[in-house]
Amino acid sequence: MQLRPLGFVGAVLAVALAFTAATSAQGQSKDPWVGTWRLNTSKSTASPGPKPLSATVTIQAADGGIKQVTEQSLGIGASRSEFTARFDGKEYTIRGNPNADVVTLRRIDDLNYEVVGKMSGKVTITSRVTHSADGKTRTVVQTGVDAKGQKVMNTLVYDRR
Repeated sequence: MQLRPLGFVGAVLAVALAFTAATSAQGQSKDPWVGTWRLNTSKSTASPGPKPLSATVTIQAADGGIKQVTEQSLGIGASRSEFTARFDGKEYTIRGNPNADVVTLRRIDDLNYEVVGKMSGKVTITSRVTHSADGKTRTVVQTGVDAKGQKVMNTLVYDRR
């Protein structure tokens, strides 16, 4: 098979197609966790409790990691926590979380990652975050101790909004 030159119109179309593909890829994250997630309270459990009455987690891609904002209501008021961290195992400040003052992130694979929360240098909460292959569900299994020293075993299921 012999290749022919594209000609002017063909070259313009090829450049336009390449530009469109490149700019589309820049606007999208390959990570399935990026997006807005709403807690499915009927599928979630919290021990010792209370389980949040509602919660929304918003995750954005941020320079090799994520920016995560969690807003929730426990029925006794609302709370908001926020962090920006890379998947490099280093400690990053988290604001608004009574159980941790820093977090570290570790990517496990394309659908899973781990968040370790520490308070004053001591591990308090470990969260294993799993995303479904279809991208519709996010499950967070948390183990550790809360700010009161009580053992924590939470399974929080979120649906993509």
